[in-house]
Amino acid sequence: MAFAYRVYDQQAVYFVTFTVHQWVDILTRKQYVELLLENLRYCQQHKGLKIYAWVVMTNHCHLIIQTEQLKLSDVIRDFKKYTAKKIYEAIENNEAESRKRWLLWLLKKEEHIWFWEEGYHAEEITTQKFFDSKADYIHLNPVRAGIVEKAEEYLYSSCCDFYGNRKGLLELSPF
Repeated sequence: MAFAYRVYDQQAVYFVTFTVHQWVDILTRKQYVELLLENLRYCQQHKGLKIYAWVVMTNHCHLIIQTEQLKLSDVIRDFKKYTAKKIYEAIENNEAESRKRWLLWLLKKEEHIWFWEEGYHAEEITTQKFFDSKADYIHLNPVRAGIVEKAEEYLYSSCCDFYGNRKGLLELSPF
C-alpha cells in the first residue's frame, strides 16, 4: 500500500503524508521536531519547496506542498533521507532519551537507518475545494488526537497562520 499514491505531475500541488517506522511516537520531543522543521526550511530556501499547509504529529506529518525548481519526488526523497539521518543521530546523542536503546534498535536494520515507513502517501490537489478539505484535515489532526481542544492552539501546525492568530513556525506560500 505504500506505493498506492505517488507523485505523477512533479510540479503539481500535493497532499503528502510521511509516517515514522512502525508508527512510533518519536516526534514527541521538541528537539526532533525542530530538526524536521529545520530541514523543511532548508528545502524551502534551497530546493524551491512551497508549503501551503502542514502539521507534525507524534508519529507522522502531513503537508500540502509543491516545487517548481526540482522534481517533487526528489525533494521528498532527500527530505526523508536527511531528516532520518539527523533525527537518528540526535537520538544517539541524547543522554536524556529514555527510549534510546530501543529506538536505535528499532530504527536501524542491516546498517541502514529506517526512520520513515517506505514510500509516502501523495494525493494531487486539483481544486480549491479539495485543498480546503485537506487543509482542514491537516489542522484538525491534533484535535482528533485529543492533544488540543482548538486546532489553532497546536504549535506544530500551520493552523495559526490560516486563522491569523500568530505567525507559524514555517513560512507558508499563498495558494
